Amino acid sequence: MILWGLLASLCAGMMTAVGALPVAFGRTISRSNRDTLLGFAAGVMISASFFSLILPGVARGEEIYGSTTAAALVAGLGIALGAWMVAALNARIPHEHFVSGPEGSDPGALPKIWLFVMAITIHNFPEGMAVGVGFGGGDVTNGMSLATGIGLQNAPEGLAVAVALRGQGYGRLRSVWIATLTGLVEPIGGVIGVAAVQVSAFALPLGLSFAAGAMLYIISHEIIPETHRHGHQDRATRGLIFGLILMMLLDVILG
Repeated sequence: MILWGLLASLCAGMMTAVGALPVAFGRTISRSNRDTLLGFAAGVMISASFFSLILPGVARGEEIYGSTTAAALVAGLGIALGAWMVAALNARIPHEHFVSGPEGSDPGALPKIWLFVMAITIHNFPEGMAVGVGFGGGDVTNGMSLATGIGLQNAPEGLAVAVALRGQGYGRLRSVWIATLTGLVEPIGGVIGVAAVQVSAFALPLGLSFAAGAMLYIISHEIIPETHRHGHQDRATRGLIFGLILMMLLDVILG
């Protein structure tokens, strides 16, 4: 399962590079289309959080704990802890968001290029962890569904990162290379996720909801505000709904 989690999260992470490739050939994308694609990514992540993480976590919790109430409470705790982890990383690691600018402890101490790298690393680590947790329970189908969904949302995210870096004056190849590197943190999260939940079956429901909480925080704190700040919220919302439905169908069909 650790090998499955590593390979699947690596493939999902490399979709960041696939999404960034058009920038290497000098292709441009309009702001409205970028916001639509990011909305799609948010929809995929929301759907994956509920259909592939929270609901399976509650179901497994009912089996392990023998109580629906206990399973729901553990899921709520996991969501809160996952969101808290990303919030803590945001507060302590120097990085730069596309919306709010520099954040974290003394963000001026690092060159801007590394601030962008750190921001996307914060985003991608929980996504890789979610894939690993999906495999950690021994359910290859659920893990593959998560890897597929997160890979789909990584492509527009990689494009958005590369385009943003180009807008900051970085070269085409350098922008694509940095976007690719940000996706390579996902296998690390994948291995940690799959190893953590294999330690004890009792940890699996908490691990699934923990990964969901981390992704939900990212969606609310960064992705949705970014898609709405240029007046393209209608298109971004349509993209979100489409991404949510597509991921739901993938989860049902693959499951």
